[in-house]
Amino acid sequence: MPDLTDEKVKSEVMDLHTVVYQKFGYEMKYIRPPKGEFSERTINITNSLGYTSAMWSLAYDDWDENKQDREEYAKNKIIDNIHPGAVILLHGNSKDNTNVLDYVIKEIKNMGYEFKTLDEFAR
Repeated sequence: MPDLTDEKVKSEVMDLHTVVYQKFGYEMKYIRPPKGEFSERTINITNSLGYTSAMWSLAYDDWDENKQDREEYAKNKIIDNIHPGAVILLHGNSKDNTNVLDYVIKEIKNMGYEFKTLDEFAR
């Protein structure tokens, strides 16, 4: 987003907002900058549109479709890096994530953690 014009940032965000609302009836209020790339300018723009930026504290290269079939790697990467307040970024195009999600959710809960929405998250 930092390379986009102000108007393009606004249109990208609001076009997504419209699609999400039309398809799911959900009013978006959080934004994760694509690739985690942002600038003070883009944060100011998204804030002016009513968004709160949310980043992640745990991610790995699951987005790379050439790096699949690593389910044990995915499990270990997630479980070994879980910590209080973790915000986990998992990409929907990863078949590994689909295959390990049940396991990691159960394991994280067994470790004593709970899952919360950003709204519920104690800051």
